[in-house]
Amino acid sequence: MKEIYLIGLGNPGKKHFNNRHNIGFLLLESFSKKYNSNFLLKDKLKSSCSEFQINNSTFKLFLPNTYMNNSGEAVRAIVDWYKINLDQILIIVDDKDLPLGKIRFRRKGSSGGHNGLKSIIEQLQTNNFKRIRIGIGSPLTKGKNNFNTISHVLGNISLDEKSILDKVYRRVIESLEQINTKKEEYIINELNSFDKDQS
Repeated sequence: MKEIYLIGLGNPGKKHFNNRHNIGFLLLESFSKKYNSNFLLKDKLKSSCSEFQINNSTFKLFLPNTYMNNSGEAVRAIVDWYKINLDQILIIVDDKDLPLGKIRFRRKGSSGGHNGLKSIIEQLQTNNFKRIRIGIGSPLTKGKNNFNTISHVLGNISLDEKSILDKVYRRVIESLEQINTKKEEYIINELNSFDKDQS
């Protein structure tokens, strides 16, 4: 029985539920719901957890309750508790530098200025872990206005955005379901070439 550890990044609490920054949470909640599995808070893992099986794979899903900027604390707790290799974990995260609806699966890489990824890299002392980044687009402004970036990522997903993101979630979930039956290269190519306008 293969085990897959999926960690969605976001901020806990109702206030943040529908924020663009919470796409990692929203995607895993959608995945969990598909398999009628609920999230339960596990203090020792600093996360809410859900678990289910697909074929002969066990999927363990985690929503850290540490808040985005300390996501690494939860990831560290999960890795230590289950004594897993880093190649068994997959982080799902929003990315304002990708156009809305674009998907990027990478095996490693820098934080790209994302505080959640930055925290994980600090805690694990490596950037050598898989991540799926989902584009939320950048705020429509001229110049680099930091306030705008913050209000954009912490802003709520609009109905138009939701219809695009729902397609993205479906596509990512379909790929995750096959993660142990198809070659990783195939899944990476499939996700990275996803086109929201053709799906």
